[in-house]
Amino acid sequence: MAIVKLFRPLASNQIYHGDALQFLRRIEQDSIALSIWSPPYYVGKKYEQDLSFQDWKDLLRDVITLHFPIMKPGGFLVINIADILCFKDENMPKIMAENISRRKIELTQADILKVKKQHPDWNRDKLAEHFGCSEQTIDRRLNGNNIRGGKYQAQTRVCLVGGLIEKAAIDAGFYLYDRRIWVKDATWENSRWHTISYRSVDESEYIYVFWKPGITKVDRSRLTKEEWVNWGSRGVWEIPSVRSNADHDSKFPTELPRRAIKLFTDPDDIVLDCFMGSGTTALAALSEGRRYIGVDKEKKSVEIAREAVKSFNAYNKEPEQMDLLMRELEATYKLK
Repeated sequence: MAIVKLFRPLASNQIYHGDALQFLRRIEQDSIALSIWSPPYYVGKKYEQDLSFQDWKDLLRDVITLHFPIMKPGGFLVINIADILCFKDENMPKIMAENISRRKIELTQADILKVKKQHPDWNRDKLAEHFGCSEQTIDRRLNGNNIRGGKYQAQTRVCLVGGLIEKAAIDAGFYLYDRRIWVKDATWENSRWHTISYRSVDESEYIYVFWKPGITKVDRSRLTKEEWVNWGSRGVWEIPSVRSNADHDSKFPTELPRRAIKLFTDPDDIVLDCFMGSGTTALAALSEGRRYIGVDKEKKSVEIAREAVKSFNAYNKEPEQMDLLMRELEATYKLK
C-alpha cells in the first residue's frame, strides 16, 4: 500500500527556501489574491547557468500552470519580465557584422577582390602585405569574420517572450487581462551605448497581467485620485531602477509590486512571490497591510529577504519610514 505524505498548507507572512515547483503545490487552493513575480530572464545569471533554453521555457510553463489552482477566482497573476531576450545560441550562423563605422583602414571587399582577380594565387598574408594591413583585416573584409575568435563564438539570438508567457497562461486556464510597460533607467552598465550592432539599449520591461475567471472586485478607492491619474489608469509606469544590486543581482524597485498590490488587492489579502529574491514583494505587501508568501531557491536570497522583513517590522508602516528602511538596506550592502 502506497503511503502518501501530506503537507500542511504554507503559512502566510513567511519566506521559504526551496524550489518554487515544489512549494507551489503546498499552497492552499483559491487562497492567493495576487501573485507577482519576476522569473529568471535567461540572460546568463549565475542562478540560471544550468538551464537550457528549453529548460527555461519549461520552468515558466510549469510555474504558471501550478498557479491556477491556488489563485482566487477573479484574482490576478502578474509577471514582470523583459519582453526581448538576447542570449548565445550555438545554432545561429557564426558570422560577425561588417561594422564600417569601426574601421581604422579604408579598405573594402571590392578592393581586395579586384587584386585577387589579378593575383588569384595570393593568400591573405600576401594580400595583407600588399594593402599594408593585418591578415585579420583581410579576413574580416572578405568574410565578415574575426579570425581571432569571433567566427568561433556562438552568436546572439534575440527572442520575444510575451507570446511564450501568454500561451502558457492560456493553457493553464488564465486570460490576458492587461499589460503595463515599466520604463526604467537605461542599463548603461550592461549595454554599451556604442554597441557594434543596431540593437537598442534596454530601458523598459513588461508587466503582464493575467486573470483567473471569477468575480473581480473593482474598487477605485484603493488608490488616491492622484494615483489613478499618475499611474493607476496609465499603460506606462516610469519607475527608476534599483540603484544598488550589491546584495542581489536581480532586484526590482519596491514601487513596482506596491502599485500592483494597491491596484489588485484589499488589506489582509495574500500576495505571493515564488521568485522572492531579496524580499521586495514582501516589503511592498507589508507596507500596504497585506499578507505575503515568498519562495526562493537561493539560500542567500532567503536570508537577505528575511532580514529585510525583520528590519521592516521594527518600523511603523508610514511611507517616510519605508523610504528610510530601504536606504538603510542599500547602505548595508554597498557596491564592491
